[in-house]
Amino acid sequence: MIDRLFHLFERSLAAVLLLLISVVAIMAVAELCFVLYKDMFSPQGFLLSLDELFEVFGMFLIVLIAIEFMSSIYMYMKDKSVHVEIMLLIAVTALTRKVVVLQTSEVDPLYLLGLAALMGTLIAGYYLIRRLDDKDATPGDGH
Repeated sequence: MIDRLFHLFERSLAAVLLLLISVVAIMAVAELCFVLYKDMFSPQGFLLSLDELFEVFGMFLIVLIAIEFMSSIYMYMKDKSVHVEIMLLIAVTALTRKVVVLQTSEVDPLYLLGLAALMGTLIAGYYLIRRLDDKDATPGDGH
């Protein structure tokens, strides 16, 4: 009885999270459309400045992060497990967005080194997870 109640509660929370991240994704796409419209019909015309390009790329990455979160929550609801590969992809995408919108002239070089180390660690983790999954997918290979 308590197990069923807990699973129902857990599933309900995951459904609410999925609904909320869906709303956030829709809002992010609407904001992206607004920013693109505003930038394209500015006095400069269709040419975007470098700052505007970075803003647009950052917003695209926000939408991708939201989509990955939705995928992660859906997979959790379906499998009852957290997929490390998807979580690493979300982290890499979020860190990539941070790097894209970062004003490097205003940042301490040690901070940039830390971001590079974090990015390298996340990518290495993703590579190792993928490699492990590939090995599990080919049984009896012996290599």
